[in-house]
Order: sequence, then structure tokens, then C-alpha cells
Amino acid sequence: MRAPEPGGRGDREPVSGEGGGDREPMSTEGGDGHPLASSAPLPRDFFDRPSHEVAPDLLGRVLVHGPVAVRLTEVEAYGRPGEDPASHTYRGQTRRNTVMFGPPGHLYVYFTYGMHFCANLTCLPERIGSGVLLRAGEVITGVEVALARRAAGAARTVPERDLARGPARLAVALGFTREHNGLDACVPGPLSVLEGEPAKPSSVLSGPRTGVSSAQETPWRFWIDGDPTVSPHRRHVPRRR
Repeated sequence: MRAPEPGGRGDREPVSGEGGGDREPMSTEGGDGHPLASSAPLPRDFFDRPSHEVAPDLLGRVLVHGPVAVRLTEVEAYGRPGEDPASHTYRGQTRRNTVMFGPPGHLYVYFTYGMHFCANLTCLPERIGSGVLLRAGEVITGVEVALARRAAGAARTVPERDLARGPARLAVALGFTREHNGLDACVPGPLSVLEGEPAKPSSVLSGPRTGVSSAQETPWRFWIDGDPTVSPHRRHVPRRR
């Protein structure tokens, strides 16, 4: 299924700060120097929209945390409280999901299955509670650092395409842990989301979300067609107690 194009994504007016604008470019640290890892950061109003509109627009953007930069190739949108039963905010604000109810453009990091961290970027204004799960990407800067992080405790060498292929792997490659929950991606600091080279609308596909037990068929998973770093789709399978 091709991604929906609300408001004509192919020929829409650019979000403030996109496409060059007058914002100063930001360069990443690290020796891998990739052209997509040196561009202007996305402004807060980019994220101040419904998550299912932000999600496809994130594809091709570059997420930078310290020495590692990842070109996003797969994301998944999660909606508002009371509207999306698959969202962490469905039942309202808790201590765990507080960041999602804050301003847009912040990192929400959570621990899952007792072993993995996953990361989201928050959307919409404060007190609404919505975000985009970062599912997969291509490490374009800091490959050696990402390899060292992913290889820790591994019995085999990790292929480069698998460094950030899946939400838990992406979090490891970028070095995200609970202490990074709440980082602001829209101000100078350790975390940035750069313009990069947005995916062409014709290359963006959408389909059911993966691994969720509720609202599985909501087509809010978005990915770049044919990109080798996109993770395989898996339906939720209830775990035996």
C-alpha cells in the first residue's frame, strides 16, 4: 500500500525550516563523514502535527546522537489517548509516559520485554500524548561506534545493514538508554533530527503496525520501499504464561 498523502504530501508547502530556509547547517561528529549527516535541524513545528503525518515525513531524515547518525528508513505512528489502543498514552498519563504528554520534538525512551530500549519522537502540543516509534535506519556516521555497541556480547559479527534494523537495535546503535528519556531534539544539544534527504513520496509504503496486540491493522507503519535496513513485519503473537 502506498503511503497516504494528506494534504498532497508530494506538492505540499514545506514545513517551516525545511528545504534550506535560513537555519544554520549542523554537522555531526565522527569520522565517517556522510553528506546526509550535515544539514539543518528540523524545527519544533515539524513535530507539532498528528503522528501519522509526521511519520512518513521522517523517512530519509537523519537522527544524530553524539558520534552516531542514522538515516531513518522505517517508522510507526501512535495516536492520541482514548483513540489508539496500541499507544502507550491510550489510558492517559502515567509516570512512564509523561514525556509523550510534553512538547513535540522530544525523545521518549521506554524499556520493553525486560531487555530492550525503544525510542519515539513526540508529536502534537503538550498534554495530548502522541508519538512516532523509530523502527529502523541506516547508520551513516559513527559506524565503528555503532558496531562496537551492537557487537557487545554478540557471538558473531553484526552486518552493517542490521546495525539499526529494528527499534531495539536502533536504540543500541544510537546509545539510547533510560537516561536519555526526555531529550529535546529541537535545541542545540546531544540529540538532533536533521533534514537529510526526505524520501520521495513515491518510494514510501505504509501498512499494518508490527508486533502490537491492539489495532494491528491500522496502516501507520511507514517505510522506504526496497531499503535493506527495513525490518521484517511481524504480527503480534500472544506470549504463553
